[in-house]
Amino acid sequence: MTARAAAAAASLLALAVSACTSFYEVPIETPIQPKMDVSAFQRVLIAGFLAGGSEDVDANLETVRLLRSQLRSKSGLRVIDADVLPLLELAVEQRSEKPEAPPSTPPSTPPATPPPTPPSPDATGGGAGTNGTDQAAQPPATQPPAQPQPPAPAVPAAQPAGSETRAPRIRDEKDLEPLETIFANVDYWKKIGEEFQNPLIVTGSVLFTPHARAGFVSREQEYFDTLGRRRVVPVRTYSERKGFILRPKFIFIDGRTGATLYSETFREEILYSPQQATPALSSYFELMDRLVPSFLSTLSSQKIRGSRVLLK
Repeated sequence: MTARAAAAAASLLALAVSACTSFYEVPIETPIQPKMDVSAFQRVLIAGFLAGGSEDVDANLETVRLLRSQLRSKSGLRVIDADVLPLLELAVEQRSEKPEAPPSTPPSTPPATPPPTPPSPDATGGGAGTNGTDQAAQPPATQPPAQPQPPAPAVPAAQPAGSETRAPRIRDEKDLEPLETIFANVDYWKKIGEEFQNPLIVTGSVLFTPHARAGFVSREQEYFDTLGRRRVVPVRTYSERKGFILRPKFIFIDGRTGATLYSETFREEILYSPQQATPALSSYFELMDRLVPSFLSTLSSQKIRGSRVLLK
């Protein structure tokens, strides 16, 4: 009887499990709070960026356009349409306007004392001859003709003010570091904020540089065995791949005071096979697509969409 009871219980359990084969999927959304409080602002200004790296992409202009379009559709802040600031030229100009330390003046030396002039023969009386009569006045010694002096080298004319403020090319972080002092210029950003009614100002730097790497890469190789069956096996090969590295730094400035509220730095990299020719602009947008969700989560609450499976 015990064995029969156990068999009956097992069959009932199997029937219960088979009856729960039907299920349905329930979509859910998980809210994520923003990284900074922007409730004090109603407007946002994507001002401009210190851009460098590849000359094939205007990272300043493209980054401003992309972030403005994303904030218009996914943020409650009103996006200000304004001209993109040439931040690189402005940073070089502000750096050249800093007063330099005056050169140290050497100690003044007293003027040299001229050598004494020898006395004339008339004053000393030594011009009388042996016979008591004055000697005839000797003619003055003739001076040699002056040699022509070579012309002095031409002194270059002083460069006009502002000629040294031409924007240099930024290749890496070392070229970018001395120009980042513009973000600490509180008076400048406060002036920008007053011009646009004290918005939240978004600025920073964007480096989009070419990159190459060589090494072993795993790829799948297809072949057919002796029976004609298709097989796929992983193969490691040495390859030189080229791509790009994107290093943006987003800085959020309070337009009312000019002070920095928050900053965040990202880094994304992408590599392509030698046979794949991808334009630089396409690679830029592909890398920015990975960073845009993190950027938006700084200003506004985002929702992560998913699903749950429920059994009947």
